[in-house]
Amino acid sequence: MRWVLLPDLTGKGVFITGAAGGIGRILVDAFLSTGASVTATDISDDGLNDLAAIHAGDRLRVRVLDVGSSLDCQGAINEAGQVDILINNAGASMGLIRDDHLNRLVGLDEVTPELWDHFVGTNLSGPWYLTKACVPDMRSRRWGRIINVTTSFFTMLRPMFHPYGPPKAAMEAMSAGHAGEFAKHGITVNVVVPGGPTDTPMVPAVTKLDRDLMISPSAMAPPMLWLCSSDADAVTGNRYVAAKWDDAASIMDARAASEAPIAWPELAASPIWPDGNPDMG
Repeated sequence: MRWVLLPDLTGKGVFITGAAGGIGRILVDAFLSTGASVTATDISDDGLNDLAAIHAGDRLRVRVLDVGSSLDCQGAINEAGQVDILINNAGASMGLIRDDHLNRLVGLDEVTPELWDHFVGTNLSGPWYLTKACVPDMRSRRWGRIINVTTSFFTMLRPMFHPYGPPKAAMEAMSAGHAGEFAKHGITVNVVVPGGPTDTPMVPAVTKLDRDLMISPSAMAPPMLWLCSSDADAVTGNRYVAAKWDDAASIMDARAASEAPIAWPELAASPIWPDGNPDMG
């Protein structure tokens, strides 16, 4: 696939989770096209071996990674070497509970503690573990990009979708906090979401949705590529709806259509706090 905006990231190291298929596979191709070296990870080697064969000798290394394990996350970052760009894309999907979850929503009684722990581990703890492992070196170089894939606010708050939605909402809040904390060190933190159902294996084949009307996973690459360019050095604390980013428009227009602050900053504008405003770091 050819990309309209292709920053020169030669010499940069990119670490992508959930890279074996769907959005992650598109991102591997996009970032290899920039000249960067890419570490592609996933929960199993299904798909990773295909990636390695397609991009043999093309600055790509693959690794099986359980993002729910802090030790495995730290080990994977250590093995990757220089990580300048972290893309937290891996996600546990509702299809783990049952394939028809979009046709017949999932109630509390169907969610076991083990399933809940898995969703939280993959969709929240894993991104935190990897961020913690990456940030010290990014801070020492005074350059870093962290891009977190969350979901729509509708999905976060949707009834009977709660094994998936709440960890993603927490990830959104985490992203906002990290953006404020890391900005002074030259590290940006932003969120990119597809903007609706996306044509990936996370949407089961039994869904009643028309796949031809779904968002293409390739829509996720253009805003991410721009966020990793030098033009976005000072851009942090934003969320981008990929389906609203027009790759043919000017960057100004693409941003205007797709960009908003991460999370719910307006709700934090006037905190009730003893002795005035809290210390925001």
